[in-house]
Amino acid sequence: MSVSTTIKSIQDIMRKDAGVDGDAQRIGQLVWTFFLKIFDDQEQELELLQDNYTSPIPERLRWRNWAADSEGITGDELLEFINNDLFKTLKELELNAGTNGRGIVVRSVFEDAYNYMNNGTLIRQVVNKINEIDFNRSDDRHTFGDIYEQILKDLQSAGNAGEFYTPRAVTQFMVDMVDPELGEKILDPACGTGGFLSCSIEHVRGKYVKTAEDEKLLQQSVFGVEKKALPHLLCTTNMLLHGIEVPSNIRHDNTLARPLRDYTPKDRVDVVVTNPPFGGTEEDGIEANFPATFRTRETADLFLVLIMHLLKPGGRAAIVLPDGTLFGEGVKTRIKEKLLEECSLHTVVRLPNGVFNPYTGIKTNLLFFTKGEPTKEVWYYEHPYPAGAKSYNKTKPMRIEEFAPEKAWWGGEKRSGREESEQAWKVSVEQIKANGYNLDIKNPNTVEDDLGDPEELLAEYKTLLVSVAETREKLKRELMDALGGGNE
Repeated sequence: MSVSTTIKSIQDIMRKDAGVDGDAQRIGQLVWTFFLKIFDDQEQELELLQDNYTSPIPERLRWRNWAADSEGITGDELLEFINNDLFKTLKELELNAGTNGRGIVVRSVFEDAYNYMNNGTLIRQVVNKINEIDFNRSDDRHTFGDIYEQILKDLQSAGNAGEFYTPRAVTQFMVDMVDPELGEKILDPACGTGGFLSCSIEHVRGKYVKTAEDEKLLQQSVFGVEKKALPHLLCTTNMLLHGIEVPSNIRHDNTLARPLRDYTPKDRVDVVVTNPPFGGTEEDGIEANFPATFRTRETADLFLVLIMHLLKPGGRAAIVLPDGTLFGEGVKTRIKEKLLEECSLHTVVRLPNGVFNPYTGIKTNLLFFTKGEPTKEVWYYEHPYPAGAKSYNKTKPMRIEEFAPEKAWWGGEKRSGREESEQAWKVSVEQIKANGYNLDIKNPNTVEDDLGDPEELLAEYKTLLVSVAETREKLKRELMDALGGGNE
């Protein structure tokens, strides 16, 4: 059975339940059940690896003891158990329960989770479907990776609960270019469902992790914050799926709600990779957490200020920003001035239209910078569409292979050997300052279509108007003659 068919069959069961209203609730329902199944499968592995492993979940509430048996409790008995025992207990779970803080993770997940289904028989059918997946089998784990991607895509159409889904190709390219290393503290301050964090985990694990001690270090190096409940639940589940045993560093909070001055050196990080919300505004009062010079209610701008503040000297960042940040004035100008003075903004990759379709048509850019030294020059790279394509869509999304030219051009860690081309050009910081800190610099190597001399075009237009008038008059005479002849 295909991934999309599996998800569709589960959601079709949920649609029969009168208690579930809309995609957002269906996804919320699906994710807490997946969380418990993944958590239980992971515990089976931990029980083999750790002699004294103790589950933070009371024995009667562990997935294996109420959900694993396809002939187990169902109907009203199952509904009563879920509403009045499972949820009630896990929402109030003792924070010191279990080992290594896993009890904290369970409680944080269920604090914002709900059982929307009213029919215990249908719940049993959903549970039995989920039981077909064994997350300790590499094949099934890989399959769920595809299922998870499908869930995220479904989330986009869930009304106000929807989140921007950053194409996997963009996420992977940004992480590859920033190249987080083992032991570095990696942060996504607006982590959504965890795409950048999971990609970073795969990158570090595949490139640097060689021993059990290396893996332990990686487990402690990934940090994320998400404001909305459903994406936070998805992110926590995603971290479990990617082998993070205790994803307690994934916090349900608004990073911008903490005053900038309250962040201390221990909060500094080595790497930031993120696609912060843009096109929206923050709630009243949030801007007061920032210095007066940089106060704005525009979310993307506040995140840019925050990221500059959180990076250690030598820290690296890759961030998705809309065109509006590049050419905007006022507070935006002051933020860009700070960026160029405190960081080396070495690369801006300009993405084509349609990368985030159908969720937004806003044109976006990938900004790469290093904190600790001022910008001397900015390299721009205009990412083209693949040959024969004029946009992206669901059947033809952006692929990581498209970034091969950028990777070849990048020039390694020191970005040496870069050359200008039809796609690439550089601009000195003096030019940018002279232009009022406008970073929206068009590709000078693109040949614009030659539309001709304006005077000649105007003359041709006047001639065309005369010709049209003559033709209209001729047709009018012929029509009158025809009508006159018909009356005879």
